[in-house]
Amino acid sequence: MQEQTGTMTAMSKEMQDCVEACMNCHSVCEETMSSCMQMGGQAQMQIMRALLDCAETTRCCADMMMRRSPMSAEMCALCAKACEMCAEACMSMPDDAQMMRCAEACRRCAQTCRTMAGATM
Repeated sequence: MQEQTGTMTAMSKEMQDCVEACMNCHSVCEETMSSCMQMGGQAQMQIMRALLDCAETTRCCADMMMRRSPMSAEMCALCAKACEMCAEACMSMPDDAQMMRCAEACRRCAQTCRTMAGATM
């Protein structure tokens, strides 16, 4: 994430951290979705929806920050909300290590996204 052209500035450390947290969260949500699908059951449907929303939102958010979209701050705010909802859904299965790993990744991503949502990009 270096300077790409003479008109583009290098990403701030905070933005780099947020992109990395988003990409990590996306990956963990996808892994957790796979785990959820193997478990089956109706209760998993709500969790799977939260995982899908979070995975898509984090990927989109990272993409928007990397291309310096003027809508990045708004996307970060939405991403933080999706991550918080996903963390809560995952916490409904506290005995599942993958769910707890996902909740942790979601919380970290939500925190970095809230920071970026308040920053000017």
